[in-house]
Amino acid sequence: MSGQRQINVRVDEATAAGIEARAKAAGMSVPDYARQVLADEANDLRHRFLGAGAHFADAWGDTFAEQFGHPKAGGGAGAAA
Repeated sequence: MSGQRQINVRVDEATAAGIEARAKAAGMSVPDYARQVLADEANDLRHRFLGAGAHFADAWGDTFAEQFGHPKAGGGAGAAA
C-alpha cells in the first residue's frame, strides 16, 4: 500500500471488544472500521460541520421544535448513537 502509513495502537480488552462489536454492526472488518473512525476523527471539515450543527441546535433548537415538532420517542438520528 504505497502512500499509506501504518499506525499500531494497543487497547484494553473491553475497548477491543467494543471496536469489534461496532465493526461487525457496520458490516466492516476491524481494520477497515478503525481506518474509517480514524479518518473521520482527522477530518477538519467533519468537525466544523458537527460544531455548526451543535451551534444551530443550541441557538435554534426550541424554535425549530415549535415549528416542526419534537422528535418521536426512540426515533431520530440521536437514538442510534
